[in-house]
Amino acid sequence: MFVGEFSHTIDDKGRLTIPAKFREELEGGVVITRGLDGCLWAYPRYEWEKLAEKISQQPSTNRAVRNFVRFMFSSAFDSIPDRQGRVIIPQNLREYADIQSEATVIGVMNRVEIWKPDTWTEVFSKVEEDPEAIVAQLHELGFEI
Repeated sequence: MFVGEFSHTIDDKGRLTIPAKFREELEGGVVITRGLDGCLWAYPRYEWEKLAEKISQQPSTNRAVRNFVRFMFSSAFDSIPDRQGRVIIPQNLREYADIQSEATVIGVMNRVEIWKPDTWTEVFSKVEEDPEAIVAQLHELGFEI
């Protein structure tokens, strides 16, 4: 399980050093793609395959399913971390998330999210403003904490 928040740099070749805490889970391969809220999602290959299987069971006649597949898979980049634990983040994905030389890397259970630091700060500050509202929304979905 991925947990924690880390600050890292992106080198001039577009490589991000994966936090040491996450490397073992990602050493078998990582798939990086566009995420929601303006960040990138990085999945261990085995989690990406589970996600692909779930999506493949959805009806392709549904427009939302087709559009989600296009959103997730058209920009997906498959990589294996190098010996220093670095992965390349392609230019198109860095542009999508507006990531230049700095990145905030967070663990979110089965995936890693890669954020432009300012965007992460803004998104998380909104979460911190009213956590009770989030709990109420989760309760409406049938989730109990």
